[in-house]
Amino acid sequence: MSDSHGLPQQADLAPGDEEVVSVKLRLLGYLVGLGLAVLLTATSFFIAGTDLVWQPSIPVAIIVLAIAQMGVHLVFFLHITTGPDNANNVLALAFGLLIVFLVIAGSLWIMANLNHNMMPMDQIMQMQR
Repeated sequence: MSDSHGLPQQADLAPGDEEVVSVKLRLLGYLVGLGLAVLLTATSFFIAGTDLVWQPSIPVAIIVLAIAQMGVHLVFFLHITTGPDNANNVLALAFGLLIVFLVIAGSLWIMANLNHNMMPMDQIMQMQR
């Protein structure tokens, strides 16, 4: 399919078909992703091991850097974009995140319930005598 000027449209690609991109351009994309991932990892280790950052903010900074690194991996290595041909990939990723959230939230809920309903340790020890 073409537009009125005879030029091919970008949406004419089937899922899985990729535009002809040179190997150098692909390699450059992977190297940029690798550089960003290494930079974010090194920054996380630097923040965790230094006194230059206010101590209570270190966990927040590491979480922010981890989320940024997840974004780098999704874009540069898994090629998750906002294009129409990536709708299934985004839905699969969202479903995976939902499952992980449900497993973690359910585990925490169960552990909190068990902790709340458990007898104090001194009463358990007296029952064993």
